[in-house]
Amino acid sequence: MTDQFNNQNGYTPQSGQPYQQPNFQHSYQQPVMNPQQPHPAKPSTGRTFGTAFAGAALACVIAFGGFTAYQNVTGTPSGSNVTLGASTNTEIQAQSTDDTLPEAVAQKCLPSVAAIDVYTQQTSTDMLGRSTSSSGTLTESSLGSGVVLSEDGYIVTNNHVVAGADALKVTVGGEEYDADVVGTDESSDIAVVKLQGASGLTPIEIGDSDNLTIGEWVMSIGSPFGLEQSVATGIVSATSRSQIMSNAESSGSDGYGYGYGNSSSQSSGYTIYPNMIQTDAAINPGNSGGALVDSNGKLIGINTLITSYSGNYSGVGFAIPVNYAVNIAQQIIEGKTPTHAQLGVSLSTVNSQNAKRYGLKVDSGAYIAAVSAGSGAADAGLEEGDIVTKFDDNAVDSASDLMLDVRSKNPGDTVTLEVNRNGETKQLQVTLGSDESSQAASTTQNSSKNGSSSGSNELLNRLFNNGSSSQGNAA
Repeated sequence: MTDQFNNQNGYTPQSGQPYQQPNFQHSYQQPVMNPQQPHPAKPSTGRTFGTAFAGAALACVIAFGGFTAYQNVTGTPSGSNVTLGASTNTEIQAQSTDDTLPEAVAQKCLPSVAAIDVYTQQTSTDMLGRSTSSSGTLTESSLGSGVVLSEDGYIVTNNHVVAGADALKVTVGGEEYDADVVGTDESSDIAVVKLQGASGLTPIEIGDSDNLTIGEWVMSIGSPFGLEQSVATGIVSATSRSQIMSNAESSGSDGYGYGYGNSSSQSSGYTIYPNMIQTDAAINPGNSGGALVDSNGKLIGINTLITSYSGNYSGVGFAIPVNYAVNIAQQIIEGKTPTHAQLGVSLSTVNSQNAKRYGLKVDSGAYIAAVSAGSGAADAGLEEGDIVTKFDDNAVDSASDLMLDVRSKNPGDTVTLEVNRNGETKQLQVTLGSDESSQAASTTQNSSKNGSSSGSNELLNRLFNNGSSSQGNAA
């Protein structure tokens, strides 16, 4: 859905457009640099932007994305001795939630939330839409938000905000900085950028996303529609909301997945969102990468997704839990490849149709297509042909369920799997490994544009669901 700003009446969404499968792409054309586009009014208190957006919803596919690391323009590598978050904690004392609490939290947190403007080079295309040349001119192509983690300018945001950027401008505390991408973890949708020449910034206080209460008060902070330093209040609507999004599905436009699907640097992998926080605090295009904070002004999540039929706020938004996001950010800052828990198997989904056709003993679960030698799965005795039906007593109905369950854990955790092996139920204890090697392999495969499947995966694609994209994926 495409939305435009009207010069007299402000933001006016177009009507009559069909609802699109949610993606994570925000397309923004800079009016000044492209005179063919309408030139919206620009109020003195903030920037106003046109947007193209389709609201985010749930997907059910599985795989790993890649990791890309960059050095700063200065050539200085990422440091390992960076303290993330504020060094002191303060408690907010308010007389009334309805009266002074929002004011106190906003005053405390606004200096720690940044606006990110993304610039890309203009390119020419041929009749088939292929890039043929670059003019070298940088055009503001998208925007988003970020959260200050350190006094010297490390900022966490979403990967989909900065994917494909040729240059970044970041505004924080009223000052604008050039910034570099330190590194990204595409499969988690987390990225870290570093401001050039920054010092004395106000890092946000980091809270604990493992101890949230449904119904507790929260505030979202960011730059919806490019309106910097905007806040909205609400509650934690739910926790443990998980989704998987194919990057191929993200190739359309989306309000706060700026630069996500159309970026040449975006791989054909998947982004996995385990245990997200659901909130009814307003999240709109431009809020991606911004802060979700609690009543003490402590960061509990990174605003990332919404579900909407209109493409704008409809009361259902999602944030990546801060404990997960900061762990990934810390690995990036230390110059490491971010790692996640891995079982060490290739999976396919079992449903009633293929269960009946191939004589399987259960009609739902995650089919083990292959087991990696030396993995936790192999050490625990998992075998090809096993069907996983439970993960730590939680039902597993599909390959996606198992992938999300695994991603919610840490490397080294021990879990209990219930598997059906030729009609017999078994309980297996599995110590999860790390996906570091497969992350590197995924990056190499994506860069070589080798999309072919292995023989076993091709077989599974033929056997299950006629080659559905959810087949033959790793967990």
